[in-house]
Amino acid sequence: MGWNKTGSTVKGLYLFEYPVTGKVVETYVRYGGTVSYHVQLDEPLFLFGSTRDLVILDEKQITHDFGVIENASISG
Repeated sequence: MGWNKTGSTVKGLYLFEYPVTGKVVETYVRYGGTVSYHVQLDEPLFLFGSTRDLVILDEKQITHDFGVIENASISG
């Protein structure tokens, strides 16, 4: 997958320690050329006394990129 992961579902390690899964809502190229991702979490993360539903991961913290997952409806 490319560097722009907006819309992709990813799995990663927030702060290189806490496993998270969610959808990338924004992709940014930071000063110096590194890339960061704003990830809307599938399940909130309670950490350091507060709940987070959105985290920022850098490219080294992404462990899996599942691509864009469309909601499929089953009609019958």
